[in-house]
Amino acid sequence: MEFPAELKYTKDHEWVRVEGNEAYIGITDFAQRELGDIVYIDITTVGDEIAKEDVFGTVEAVKTVSDLFMPVSGTVLEVNPALDTQPELVNTDPYGEGWMVKISLQTADEVNSLLSAGDYQSLVGA
Repeated sequence: MEFPAELKYTKDHEWVRVEGNEAYIGITDFAQRELGDIVYIDITTVGDEIAKEDVFGTVEAVKTVSDLFMPVSGTVLEVNPALDTQPELVNTDPYGEGWMVKISLQTADEVNSLLSAGDYQSLVGA
């Protein structure tokens, strides 16, 4: 299981990669393994300002549907277009091509309150 050190993590199993005033968000390798084969991703919040910990979409796997929680407050700029036809990218490359949304950060301070890779690894018992 991977835990890239350059990312920040949440207790709800999302990750954040900050690039200037923007951030990419997805679900962790741990989360995609727990969900199983992902078959559909529903995110209709482009242009919406989403508060930290609010739901910004859902991910559907063969055995369940799970909410996606925003790790930091921001405006959704883009949904990964590849996920429309290839939702399995979340299973095969959760930290790369399987990112879910790109947002404009409302405040960078919220990023500092997220978990480090080591803290997240301890949380999931890996």
